[in-house]
Amino acid sequence: MVIGCIGDEERLQHVPLLSVPGVEAVHPVMKPYKLASRQFTADPTRISLGSVEVGGPRVVVLAGPCSVEGRDVMEETGKFLASRGASGLRGGAFKPRTSPYSFQGLGQEGLQILADVRAETGLPVVTEVMDTRQVELVAEYADALQVGTRNMQNFPLLSEVGRTHRPVLLKRGMASTVKDLLLAAEYVMKQGNAKVMLCERGIRTFETATRNTFDLAAIPLLKQETHLPVIADPSHGAGRRDLVPALAFGAVAAGVDGLLVEVHPDPERAWSDGEQTLDFQEFEDLMERMRPFAEAAGRSL
Repeated sequence: MVIGCIGDEERLQHVPLLSVPGVEAVHPVMKPYKLASRQFTADPTRISLGSVEVGGPRVVVLAGPCSVEGRDVMEETGKFLASRGASGLRGGAFKPRTSPYSFQGLGQEGLQILADVRAETGLPVVTEVMDTRQVELVAEYADALQVGTRNMQNFPLLSEVGRTHRPVLLKRGMASTVKDLLLAAEYVMKQGNAKVMLCERGIRTFETATRNTFDLAAIPLLKQETHLPVIADPSHGAGRRDLVPALAFGAVAAGVDGLLVEVHPDPERAWSDGEQTLDFQEFEDLMERMRPFAEAAGRSL
């Protein structure tokens, strides 16, 4: 039996733990992110998302529009994705937008649409929660709660989603280090929720040719540092649909456990992020071309 103690390390420095009957060894966990560290849990964590397992031999693909625009688009997209091997349905019912005048999402109506499409297709739903006041509502509808890049260090929100014990998809902040991301995961796990999926979605740098700079090196680094599953978001990684396949291939080759891909039946008419969204044919091509990369990494799709 392994017992992990968290808190102020100085309180244990003068406690003779080795003299306690039954104690074989005492190993200090030196990482600041103790619960997320591989020093605490050596075996990879596997997270159930509906009937899908994230962190196992299969590379899961979570796909769908950036935002829930209406029932017809989500039903069409969900049915298509289910027929093409996608593992889950993504879509924002609540949308954080830089401009207060941009579309902010359909709210509870969008959540109900996602739940209805899940009932039709069997695809588990991943959607974003932006505020502590939304957590309970979103958890009623979603299979996994997404914490977006702008909220990665919203510590009250991290603690609140940790109390729900729903799987959490935690996106890396656009100007955050790998250490920052793992400490954010620690906030969730400290509440007793170990079902955290880390998402590399690109960071903001001096480069202007792409929307973000996709940090491919973060994927194998995270796999070394933590037992938690790692997801990659190639859509936000560059902000250009023509670069999504190459980034997806690289992420799979680097050992990622899943992909988050934006897909829409008509990206030119998408209400948000159409420039980085794949259409149905492009997604179908992506899935077909990605198989050799998954096989080379010892995985399946």
